[in-house]
Amino acid sequence: MSQPTNRNDNAYNMALATVVGQVGCLTPIILIGALFLGLWLDKVLDTRPLFTIIFIVVSAPVAVVALVYIVRKATSRLKTIPTNTAKSLEEEVNRE
Repeated sequence: MSQPTNRNDNAYNMALATVVGQVGCLTPIILIGALFLGLWLDKVLDTRPLFTIIFIVVSAPVAVVALVYIVRKATSRLKTIPTNTAKSLEEEVNRE
């Protein structure tokens, strides 16, 4: 028979999955936004590859900074559980 999972482990795993999902969606959004903005500016100003290349190159560090910001903010919210809370949850799981 398998051991019951700890509710805190499930919450922690869900929080990590949320952070990964946010980072995984935000990075392509930044890169695609930079691409379209560069293409539009090149079309308007008739400077074909200039702004597209500049925005793509600049968007990579911006995406990394956004990634670090999101991860740091999310990890600061994940706090360790006090030992009495962890013990009471473990006792509750063992009773079931």
